[in-house]
Amino acid sequence: MAKKFVRAIFPGSFDPITKGHLDVINRGIKLFDELIIAVGNSPLKDPLFTLSERVDMIKPLVADIEGVSVQSYDCLTVEYAASVGATAMLRGLRNLTDVQYEFQLAMTNRAVAGIETVFVMTSEEFGFTSSTIIREIAALGGNVSNLIPQQVYEKLQKRLSEKGLQ
Repeated sequence: MAKKFVRAIFPGSFDPITKGHLDVINRGIKLFDELIIAVGNSPLKDPLFTLSERVDMIKPLVADIEGVSVQSYDCLTVEYAASVGATAMLRGLRNLTDVQYEFQLAMTNRAVAGIETVFVMTSEEFGFTSSTIIREIAALGGNVSNLIPQQVYEKLQKRLSEKGLQ
């Protein structure tokens, strides 16, 4: 029997991408033939970086990971998944709060679009981080350089300075 090709997406706002996200990507690609980092535009969020800036920040971070690519989308995640032929969605879990929310989302996505969700637990060292928390800490002058890649940290510092948030 021929091996089935499995394309998955890892959707998120990635505003900014964290070392926790990269941890999930590095472990998640081992489960799929292809993994698309799907950078979304959520109407409910007020992003610090534009969609194209987020894509541009992520591309060099995953350039050396075979089978991983980065794309942006501006529609329902399940619609985007169908448009690229993805049969699975990768999601990272940090804590019990994530489990409850992600379980509900996975059940809805499967019922609405027939797409399966695969969960990967974030490494313990990143279990408390989120892009939102990182932005808040950085805006208040805290050092988040150990939670995000150096080049992302530099862009974050610059953007917060431009906005007068430091």
